[in-house]
Amino acid sequence: MPNIKPPLLFPKRAPANPLANRPEFTIQPHPAKTNDPRDLQRELAGGGPQTGAANVFNTPGIQLPNSAQAQNLEQPKSREELQAEMKKLNS
Repeated sequence: MPNIKPPLLFPKRAPANPLANRPEFTIQPHPAKTNDPRDLQRELAGGGPQTGAANVFNTPGIQLPNSAQAQNLEQPKSREELQAEMKKLNS
């Protein structure tokens, strides 16, 4: 038998850029500059005392019931009634 060497097999050539067919994704910067969620809230136009933290004081105030509402309210329970209710719930 003659001494025949098998032919040399070279690996297939890889394409010039193997990532050419893949989509490219990028990370967009977040608009917040700090970890405070209030940074993302926009201020109202015009400024003044009704914007930002000063608006916390813009509340309706004390709510007083009229006489019809006051008559429909139940009477508060006495100390003994509350103690009995507490024992009933805790048993």
